[in-house]
Amino acid sequence: MDVLKKVPVREQDPKVRATNFEEVCFGYNAEEAMEEASRCINCQNARCITGCPVSINIPAFISEVKEGNFEKAYEVISESSSLPAVCGRVCPQESQCEGRCIRGIKGESISIGKLERFVADYAMEKGIKPKKASSFNGKKVAVIGSGPAGLTCAGDLAKLGYEVTIFEALHEPGGVLVYGIPEFRLPKTKVVAKEIENVKSLEVKIETNVVVGKAVKIDELLEDEGFDAIFIGSGAGLPKFMGIPGEQANGVFSANEYLTRSNLMKAFDESSTTPIMRGKKVAVVGGGNVAMDAARTALRLGAEVHIVYRRSEEELPARVEEVHHAKEEGIIFDLLTNPIEILSDEKGWVSGIRCIKMELGEPDESGRRRPVEVKGSEFDIEVDTVIMSLGTSPNPLISSTTKGLEINGRKCIVASEENGATSKEGVYAGGDAVTGAATVILAMGAGKAAAKGIHDYLSK
Repeated sequence: MDVLKKVPVREQDPKVRATNFEEVCFGYNAEEAMEEASRCINCQNARCITGCPVSINIPAFISEVKEGNFEKAYEVISESSSLPAVCGRVCPQESQCEGRCIRGIKGESISIGKLERFVADYAMEKGIKPKKASSFNGKKVAVIGSGPAGLTCAGDLAKLGYEVTIFEALHEPGGVLVYGIPEFRLPKTKVVAKEIENVKSLEVKIETNVVVGKAVKIDELLEDEGFDAIFIGSGAGLPKFMGIPGEQANGVFSANEYLTRSNLMKAFDESSTTPIMRGKKVAVVGGGNVAMDAARTALRLGAEVHIVYRRSEEELPARVEEVHHAKEEGIIFDLLTNPIEILSDEKGWVSGIRCIKMELGEPDESGRRRPVEVKGSEFDIEVDTVIMSLGTSPNPLISSTTKGLEINGRKCIVASEENGATSKEGVYAGGDAVTGAATVILAMGAGKAAAKGIHDYLSK
């Protein structure tokens, strides 16, 4: 065994997986997990913990895996995380826990994410549940949204003895975990549904089809429904567009709509009551994880797919693993390229996308080099479908119907990073509703911080 290299992870062959929606990565088996765990040197100054937004005791759980104590490893993880099987699959570990791993200085970092996934999957297979509170403390908390922020906040509060009710606008709980991330990255029945059941096993109630701001308002939950505090984790589901000519053509989707219809409504199934248009040539505009998800979904629906991104590969915001998988599967990357117009035929359907080449100039406020148009470099790409993946912002429904709730210029709720407190007493917020579109694990970190904030507030 070479201790400087990770134990390889088995995956579906790229040519095979490009034709199905089954999970790409098979994960570790017990023998592989124990071998990988044995690479951990269990350093005293565990920088990996500080790199984890939910502060999992990583060396402790890996030590248990090393000894084959998988149930004990799960107990360690579940003290800090309500969604370990999710995090093990979709967290950007390379820039967080694994990015700070000491082993990575002179070799490859420990595969912390794959070990977390193994432990969580083992617990689900064995029916092991997180430990719940011995009794309720008499306080009620409402959680708005059942995505990663809401589920984390609800789980942490339930463990502390609070009576928690989650209100979800859609007909299925899970938020972005069910509507945003494709099956081949995050299986819904095998993983997401079971993680949600684990949260419900803590006596958390989930009410679906409740649009807070319409069916019931935040003020009514506090004043009429007897809730002592509220956490808003309603996410950011309002898509952004470029504002270029032709965006109203038939065949233009937001990535949010495209993925929701495919993931939540199973539109990829030809027997679906809401089938999605299967483009033959698809352009996905954007370079983040959502763009990769949309592109890889379109590929599985039979299309030739182009990623159109205005910066270079070095600036791609998507995870390295997602870009690698997309390339393996045959997705074409048109980099340093920016759309300036969407072309359509006489019937109003997309026929192409007019682009201009870009070059990188001086860094902007984000630190990335600013893309600048190359004059006279316009060219067309023939496509019949365009998917805009330019980020999302929070729906203003909740903020516009709640008295005294401060929002910023991006329509995001203003909340403390430390404890999630908003300008309205007893109301806390976190995740994409506060930051705009970000990662699952950052939303979970915000939900965790808010749970502590609510506990401190209600313990006064």
